[in-house]
Amino acid sequence: MKPLLLIAGPCAIERRDIVMQTAERLREVCGRLGMTLYFKSSFDKANRTSASARGIGMDEGLKILQEVKEQFSLPIVTDVHESWQCAPVSEVADVLQIPAFLSRQTDLLQAAARTGRIVNVKKGQFMAPWDMRGAIDKIAAVRDGRQDGIWLTERGSSFGYGRLVVDMTGLVEMRRFGCPVIFDATHSVQQPSSQQGITGGNREMVPHLMRAALAVGVDGLFLEVHPRPEEAISDAANQVRLSDIEHILQQAKQIHELTQTL
Repeated sequence: MKPLLLIAGPCAIERRDIVMQTAERLREVCGRLGMTLYFKSSFDKANRTSASARGIGMDEGLKILQEVKEQFSLPIVTDVHESWQCAPVSEVADVLQIPAFLSRQTDLLQAAARTGRIVNVKKGQFMAPWDMRGAIDKIAAVRDGRQDGIWLTERGSSFGYGRLVVDMTGLVEMRRFGCPVIFDATHSVQQPSSQQGITGGNREMVPHLMRAALAVGVDGLFLEVHPRPEEAISDAANQVRLSDIEHILQQAKQIHELTQTL
């Protein structure tokens, strides 16, 4: 039975101690549950509604992620926002993540592809599931037509103002492309720009959407996790509390194992 893939960590790299505490706990829980963990945190949150805190920056952020990699033997996922970032970031990160708002940016997709690293493309809130074929083709074009090493992540679709919805049939559509499909349960409960220029959300709904996606069938989960979410500089309303993560992942494992037998 193929283990469930988990991408998890604090939304933004704020301080070294928060990152290290979260990585240690996630590794412990995933090790016990037999899940494959990729640690994720962003050195820059460039896609913000307002000019609020963006993170620690690339140089310091990569140093901290390198420390996580060495101390806990964890593969690393982090965002890239500009083409020139791909090469230096790939020296640390095992997976380059393309933010949802940039999922159609050809130069960025192909620069990430040229590093040889896995490229995780988050589906834009404005895109249909079948539109992700274009992102796959752009990456494959610089890899001799190969689409191995491409992941697709669902993170909800825009529904009017300040709300996202998840079309579970879209997960089925994207899996038909033959790439691993990951469900981002925390970004899917965002309420964009709902708090006077700040993104809100409802973390109570994370386990419910997660269970639904696992029942439909996905290859992995994406969860933002923070020891004290209410103090986070980004996505404070929808990050999962670190103290709750084991219970949530126990549920995920049970549903994943059940769907593998169907």
